[in-house]
Amino acid sequence: MREVQTPRPNPLGTAPNLLTVIRICLAPLLVAAILENRFGLSFALFVAAGLTDALDGLLARVLKQRTVLGQYLDPIADKLLLSTLFLVLMYKGLMPTTVTVLVFGRDVGILLVAAVLYAVVGRREFGPSIFGKANTVAQVMAVAVVLLHQMVTAQWVVVLRLVALDATIGLTVASGLHYAWLIASHRSSISTVGSSPK
Repeated sequence: MREVQTPRPNPLGTAPNLLTVIRICLAPLLVAAILENRFGLSFALFVAAGLTDALDGLLARVLKQRTVLGQYLDPIADKLLLSTLFLVLMYKGLMPTTVTVLVFGRDVGILLVAAVLYAVVGRREFGPSIFGKANTVAQVMAVAVVLLHQMVTAQWVVVLRLVALDATIGLTVASGLHYAWLIASHRSSISTVGSSPK
């Protein structure tokens, strides 16, 4: 008697992953809106992207729809969106070059290190630290306030923009140093295990 196989659910069909895909699709729309100086639309789209980011994690927990695809797709969507916006805002002269270079330098460094760790020791997981999470929040705030500043020139917005940019710089450096320390500790533990007597 032939065994009836239950079809595997499509991971892209889950609500959290669909929201993540929507966030990825919002990136080109945001770029087009910024290039056309439609900052009201840009700000609204960015808020919508932020809501999808908050909801996908919440739904994954509530509906118990956490998937391996989602674990990889969610941070990729975040990095794609933020990196693209930092670049286009720098191109428009709205984001300081120093901030953008620091953000990209840190991200590229982390990606390279993650690739090396996977190639050398087979480590796939390179989870975010508390500094990394705080840095992501600062980057989101920086982009949001820079967009808001194009519509509202009140003094509090100017001050908030400076604070968000300074926080992004400080947390980018801090999180980069923290990741470097974690990598050094990981290498040290590997060396210790490798040199221990058998």
